[in-house]
Amino acid sequence: MSPVIARQLHETFRALTFPAYRVFAIGQLMGTLGFWLQTTAINWLVLELTGDSGTALGLSLALQFGPYLLFSLQGGKIADAFDKRVILLASSLANALAATVLAVVVLSGAAEVWMVYLAVFVFGCVSVIEGPARQAFYSELVEGDALPNAIALGSAIFNTSRIAGPAVAGLLIAVTSTGTVLAVNAAFFLGPAVACAVLLRRRLSNPVVRAADTSGGIREALRFVAGRPDLLGVLVVALFVSGFAFNFPITLSMLAKTEFVTGADTFGLLLTALAVGALIGSLVSGRRRGRPGVYTVLASGLALGVFTTATGFGPTFASAMILLVPTGFAMVYFAQAANQRVQMGVRGDFRGRVLSLYLLVFLGSTAVFAPLVGWVCEVAGARAGLWLGGGVSIVAVVLAYGAKHLRLRRQLASAVPSKAMP
Repeated sequence: MSPVIARQLHETFRALTFPAYRVFAIGQLMGTLGFWLQTTAINWLVLELTGDSGTALGLSLALQFGPYLLFSLQGGKIADAFDKRVILLASSLANALAATVLAVVVLSGAAEVWMVYLAVFVFGCVSVIEGPARQAFYSELVEGDALPNAIALGSAIFNTSRIAGPAVAGLLIAVTSTGTVLAVNAAFFLGPAVACAVLLRRRLSNPVVRAADTSGGIREALRFVAGRPDLLGVLVVALFVSGFAFNFPITLSMLAKTEFVTGADTFGLLLTALAVGALIGSLVSGRRRGRPGVYTVLASGLALGVFTTATGFGPTFASAMILLVPTGFAMVYFAQAANQRVQMGVRGDFRGRVLSLYLLVFLGSTAVFAPLVGWVCEVAGARAGLWLGGGVSIVAVVLAYGAKHLRLRRQLASAVPSKAMP
């Protein structure tokens, strides 16, 4: 292997040189694969139980991410207050238990849509605690200069599972049933639990030490963010881009079932095409060393809006799959740029709470806007849902770009001394 290729591979995967990160990554690969098996099965199950209702599917996503609106900041406070390994271990076991109960109900033939809603709400409540702890834990697994790569590789793991999970789930649903997929998913959730149990006996590379001037409270973190325009700008853009454009479980399942009139196995292929682009985006963003600039966030958000809109115009199933590859790239590149800009802009003892606010905006917005997107898909068609998501993203980025330049002009104007009066 040439030195150039070796150096490039090291840059792309340098977080894996840390032993604790390797253990965590193996557990996350199993957990995220289970997550995508579960997501595909639940989406298809809701459509089966409700007669292809986009509104019902949107409500399912709203219930899954709704807990972020209610408890996200408390989840961040927990992440900053306790050992993240213990939090993640408990969360994985809770997910495995909830998935097992849902699988038993579905396999028994007694499943009703309200039961699925209850299950996804439980998954959402666990995620509120698990999400901030997992995101903040990356900084403890690696040294500071490897943090962007650690975050990006975490996303690459997630999107590798996104490639395999929906396709495997679709095939299993076609051959067996959604209940079987949910049962397999429950077993996969044990992977992260085992990894965290191993890490409890390992020394971390960069453990967090709380400063004496922090109380660990939520209000303290809110004041911190309020005084940081660079963080607030990312949160505002993420609110609209993620809230409207990141509803692919709704738009793509409706596109497959109502526009292209296909089965669960083919729906999985649409998510797989999206995931291929997302995986490439994760690996490319993983080569970044420093904190991404605001224009990187805006440019990737604009690209996501353009390609999401274009996917809505794809006339055939094949064209939709092709367009979903760059859409997935832009989706993850935007998410990673926003995540890294937030993470690398805060102290370690604030990271869990600030990230919980980020997740509140990024995932909680789905709870607010997913029912609207689902209703649009049901009334005007799945293509309209994609156009809505892409259009809102484009407008949000353009307005943020204008606000950024207006702020810069005002700063420059205030820095220029006024001419003396004659």
